[in-house]
Amino acid sequence: MSRLFAAILLFFCTSVLSAQVQMGASLKSGSADTVRGKRTYLYMLHADATRGDEARLSDAVILVGDVQLRRDSMYMYCDSAYLFTKRNSVQAFGNVRMEQGDTLFLYGDYADYDGDLNVARVRGNVRLVDKNTVLETDSLNYDRNINLAYYFDGGTLSDEQSTLDSYWGEYDVNTKEAVFTDEVTLNNPQFVMHSDTLRYNTATNIAKIVGPTRIDNAQNRIVTHLGYYNTDKRQATLLKRSVVSNGSKEITGDSLFYDELTGVSVAFGNIVYTDTVGRNMLTGEYGYMNELVDSSYVTDRAVVMDYSQGDTLYMSADTIWAVTRNAETDSLYRMVRACHKVRAFRSDIQAVCDSLVFDSRDTCMTMYKDPILWYNNMQLLGEEIRIYMDTASIDWVNVINQTLYAERMADAEYNQIRGQEMRFFFDNGKLGEMQVVGSVEVRYYPVDGDGLMMGLNCTESGKLTAYMKDGEVDKILIPTKADGIFYPLTQIPQEKRYLSNFAWFDYVRPMNKDDIFRWRSKSKEQQLKKVERGSVPLPTFENFAKEKNN
Repeated sequence: MSRLFAAILLFFCTSVLSAQVQMGASLKSGSADTVRGKRTYLYMLHADATRGDEARLSDAVILVGDVQLRRDSMYMYCDSAYLFTKRNSVQAFGNVRMEQGDTLFLYGDYADYDGDLNVARVRGNVRLVDKNTVLETDSLNYDRNINLAYYFDGGTLSDEQSTLDSYWGEYDVNTKEAVFTDEVTLNNPQFVMHSDTLRYNTATNIAKIVGPTRIDNAQNRIVTHLGYYNTDKRQATLLKRSVVSNGSKEITGDSLFYDELTGVSVAFGNIVYTDTVGRNMLTGEYGYMNELVDSSYVTDRAVVMDYSQGDTLYMSADTIWAVTRNAETDSLYRMVRACHKVRAFRSDIQAVCDSLVFDSRDTCMTMYKDPILWYNNMQLLGEEIRIYMDTASIDWVNVINQTLYAERMADAEYNQIRGQEMRFFFDNGKLGEMQVVGSVEVRYYPVDGDGLMMGLNCTESGKLTAYMKDGEVDKILIPTKADGIFYPLTQIPQEKRYLSNFAWFDYVRPMNKDDIFRWRSKSKEQQLKKVERGSVPLPTFENFAKEKNN
């Protein structure tokens, strides 16, 4: 009786499968894969043998040897299978291969395919191949309705450029978009990316970063939470306070564009650029950096903070630009420019001017256009001020043309010196000596042993040397040929109290590090006048030095 039942079942299945093969052939010739509202069946195309197992699989046909099946445009191959005709599903075993068109292939040791849901569950040595993209895992589900494959127990996706590993991931065959979460690593010959969550398009080679991410290459590191990274062009568009670092230099901004090949970083919004070796920092609202030529440009509330000398120097300007020149030769040097409305503050020194240039070749910082320099209780101004630095602090200062030295003694009394050129020499960061040449005029209040002013000394000379103590004039040496007169305190004429170019600019002096943002101009009547230089030679420091040595 059991043999008779098996024969009847085999005859029935063979008839049904034969009819399905004929129907499948007509679909393959060009008709629609499925008809809306109608069930699309699995069809057996070939098997070396078919049989039934009433005891264990009463609703299945067992297919053995070179099994070939089809549902609409998808073909399945395997060593053996259980075909459930009523349930419209199949369990495939051994060398499973699913093909869709001539570009999509899915391999595995085992597959459970539901023809009604149109979903395949593939297990064991799973490999999905979509043209040049390969997804490998041990367990994968593939939804043919939307052509979406996803894994949940670790997997690897690779294309011609990169390899991505993660614990969970999905791949959209239509859009070529992949999504990865949990311990994501993207390996590329040029860089490595570690992420919490990542989207990657195998057609455009663009990674969309949507979680904590770090990108490392031989020279740089990118740290971000949100943005895009083009793995082909190696360009990053980053948001949410991202960071790009290159050795000792690092830039942070609300948004960043970074091109690894050109070395260019462009930052927007509350940017911070730090150099831990140079011990300085640049901030502003817009920044441009090129790491290949070691240049940086910051504007819109631009500030440089230099903490290389212990006490931090804060300097603001409309624009601050720094560049390294001749980086490829032994004559490398650094140049920094600050343009328009320059204001600087340090606890012992403050400055304002229109523009400023620092050149590392002579370690000179030059201030242009109405420059003023304050040192403790001293004020210096001229047409141009040059500050020469040594490794630790200021070495000496050169003030050129329309110069004025002013030192407050009391509410209305000031020591004042003017000339064509001044030089101030520092020793261990403290002002020690001042030299002045060219039409020198002096208003000087000498003091007695108790520190009380004795009167006013008014002198005119061709040159002058003054020695300083605690940032103030302690002793003045004037040649014997000088013209001068001394007025007791009670007999000082009002017109003799001040030099003709005297001005005290406390109202424009930066008072603290936050005050560098509040620009205050000189009043028009106190600005320097343009002076046409005559042909008559003036005394120079070269002549001054010769006379001093003699």
